[in-house]
Amino acid sequence: MKLHLSGTKSFASDNWSGACPEIMEALQQANHLHHPAYGENDPLFQQVKDRFQEVFEADCEVFFVFNGTGANVLSVSHLLQPWQAIVAPRSAHLNEDEGGAPERFLGGKILTVECADGKLRPELVEPFLSSKGFQHHVQPKLITISQATELGTLYKPQEIRELAEFAHSHDMFLHVDGARIANAAAALGCSLAEMITHTGVDVLSFGGTKNGLMFGEAVVFVKPELAIGFEYNRKQGMQLASKQRFISAQFMAYLHQDLWLRNAQKANEMARLLAQKIETVEGLMLSRPTEANAVFAILPEKLIPLLQKETFFHVWNEAKNEVRLMCSFDTQREDIDGFIHAAQRLLNSL
Repeated sequence: MKLHLSGTKSFASDNWSGACPEIMEALQQANHLHHPAYGENDPLFQQVKDRFQEVFEADCEVFFVFNGTGANVLSVSHLLQPWQAIVAPRSAHLNEDEGGAPERFLGGKILTVECADGKLRPELVEPFLSSKGFQHHVQPKLITISQATELGTLYKPQEIRELAEFAHSHDMFLHVDGARIANAAAALGCSLAEMITHTGVDVLSFGGTKNGLMFGEAVVFVKPELAIGFEYNRKQGMQLASKQRFISAQFMAYLHQDLWLRNAQKANEMARLLAQKIETVEGLMLSRPTEANAVFAILPEKLIPLLQKETFFHVWNEAKNEVRLMCSFDTQREDIDGFIHAAQRLLNSL
C-alpha cells in the first residue's frame, strides 16, 4: 500500500519534523524476533538505563512514557498529595498546554506567576510560602520550570541550582520540563549532568520527539528514592508501552555518540541564521532574543496569513502580531532562504 501524504517544511513546531535517520534505523533494528513486553527483564531497557546513568552521572531511575504530557503530569503528580500545589510560570506548558490534565490527574492546583521572560526565580516563589501550615490554603510543594522556556529563554545552571536550593530549604521539589533540554544544553555548552544532576533537580521530563525521535519521552528521577511506586502511577496513567523496546531503542540511539546534542546544535544554528536574516528585512523585527531554537518576531498584520499559506507558523501574540518560528534538526539553509524570500516578495505586493 502506498500512502498519499503531502507536506512541506514549516516553522510551526519542532514537533512537525519527522524522525531522524539514526532513530529510524534503531526502530528497524528493534523490529525483529520477540522481546519481553513492558520493559520487564528486557536487556535492551537495562542497557539504555545504564546509558542514562552515565549521561546524568547519577544512579537515576528512568521510566519511558508515550508523550510529554504524560511525562510532566505523572512525574509531578507522583510527588504530590491532593492538598499540595505546583508553583509555575504562567506560560509553563504544564499550565497552558496540557489541556487541564494536571488538574484532572493531580486533583490539585497550579499556582502561577507572571514571568516576563518565562523564567521563575526564588523571589517570585517566596510569596506563596505564607500559605505553608495554613489549612485553608493549598500547600506549595513543587516548583516546575521549562528548559528551554516557552518564550525561548534559558536558565543557566546556577539559576537552576538557586531554585533547587530554595525549594529544598522549604521542603519542596524541583521538576524540570525538558521537552527542549537538548537545545538548552547545546546553547549553553554544558552537559546534561551539569544542568540537572549537579544543580539538585529532583525529577526531569526528558524530551526526545522535538529533537528527532518518532515517539516516546523519559521521566528521570535523579534521586532514585523518589521513584518508588512510579511504575504503578505510570500504569494507572495509561503511559506504559507494551512494546517498550521501540522507545528503548530510540533513546539508545539518541544517547549514542551524542546524537541528541548534534541534532540540537543544528536546530539552534538554523534559528540563529533565521534571526539574522529576519533583521535584514525591512518591516520584520525580532521581538525576543534567540537563545535556542525558537525565533520570535513581529510581522505586519497583513503579511502573516499570506506567509502562513507558503510556510506555516503560529501566531504567539495576536495583539502584537508576534509570531513564533521553530527550527528543527532537519531545518536547512534553503528552508530559511525560502521563508525570507517569500516574506520579501509578499511585502512588496502589499
